[in-house]
Amino acid sequence: MNPISFFEQSKLKPFHILLIFWLFIIMMFEGYDVVIYGATIPFLKESWGISNMVAGSIGSYTTMGTAAGAVLFGLYSNHFGRKRIIIFTTMLFSIFTMLSGFAPNAIIFTICRVIAGFGFGGVMPNIASLISEYSPIKYRAAIISFIFCGYSVGAMGASFIGQALLTDFGWQPVYWIGAIPLICIPFMLKAIPESLDYLLHNKQHDRIAMVVDKIQPSVAATLDFTYQKIAQAQKSPISALFKKQYAVSTTMFWLACFCTFMLMYSLNTWLPTLMLQAGYNLSSSLMFVAVLQMGSIVGTLILGNLIQRIGFKNVLIPLYLVGAICLTLIGFSTNLYLAYFLIFLIGAATVGLQNMSNAFVAAYYPVDIRSAALGSTMAFGRIGSILAPTYVAVLLTMNLQPQFNFIAIGIAAVFGMIALFFVNDKHADYQTTQESDIKNTETAQSL
Repeated sequence: MNPISFFEQSKLKPFHILLIFWLFIIMMFEGYDVVIYGATIPFLKESWGISNMVAGSIGSYTTMGTAAGAVLFGLYSNHFGRKRIIIFTTMLFSIFTMLSGFAPNAIIFTICRVIAGFGFGGVMPNIASLISEYSPIKYRAAIISFIFCGYSVGAMGASFIGQALLTDFGWQPVYWIGAIPLICIPFMLKAIPESLDYLLHNKQHDRIAMVVDKIQPSVAATLDFTYQKIAQAQKSPISALFKKQYAVSTTMFWLACFCTFMLMYSLNTWLPTLMLQAGYNLSSSLMFVAVLQMGSIVGTLILGNLIQRIGFKNVLIPLYLVGAICLTLIGFSTNLYLAYFLIFLIGAATVGLQNMSNAFVAAYYPVDIRSAALGSTMAFGRIGSILAPTYVAVLLTMNLQPQFNFIAIGIAAVFGMIALFFVNDKHADYQTTQESDIKNTETAQSL
């Protein structure tokens, strides 16, 4: 058995649980660091006298750094190893989120946020790629979705901490909290293994054996490391994503991710301000952020299990539609509890949907191009995250009625739904795996 097959067929062990825990923690602090900006916009505007357009531009500049980080650290992950990239990018966004809290003016603040953005962009695709290599194939989609729920937990924490600290202590301390992951770095270094693909490529078979021993001792001696020669022969650049069987699906994944990031970053950046404009007070407006993230967590966990039964597209396409409908209705709602319910569903249909989409991309492509697929899809999606804060800022300067702002944001959900509809399941790697398992079962039965 080759190492890739071993990890795909392994059972869930304490090694996996510990790895999932630390990757979840990293995603949790990334979610906090990203979303805390939206919670502090009203205070930054008051402190520095900046306009909605400037506030939106800061959000867009940050996501430019995020997009650049996704591309840069995606390209170099195979050279330096995904573990090193994950640790480095975690340190990067933690340090510069903390420094943002010491910024004396909007310019220094923006520079700190952009550099932190490099870390935000680099950590996501590398976490998804690393965990997809070590996860049992049976639980891979659920594990990836769960880890990305960490983002929502952190974003929810940003809302609660914002409510607790902003009014009495100002905006600075909420950024200082972003330094906490630095304390955890030694534990992460011990618990997170280097990428399996990197270790195979560099013939570090002893390090693979050490990881294998944590799952099933004594099996390492039986592994066939010559498999890597075959895998290397199949390796190809981003162009492999546009081969005949993948071209349409890759394009549609990119477009769907673009639309989802438009939704996510419109709401992550501007939801408190949009709800203030709709007539809710600051406390309620910050609570909407928490409810949005609660919806994403519950949606990911429940619908992630449903995906295992009926497939990705049968869950995600209707979810886009739910998001579009709820975004249309939220602007007309005058009842606080109905608004909370609609925001809860929107959370499942935006952040939650992206969590599951990451799992979809990871499951769709074979291992040799999976990292390129995840990195490029998120990098293209980041274009949406760059445009979203400024797009909503422009809407706010037009002084439209609140319902029209939400409808304008919801249009992205309609286009995302259309894009995902054209992803071709027939060429997915999980279909090939299922067919191979069926053939193996039939062969075994005939013998």
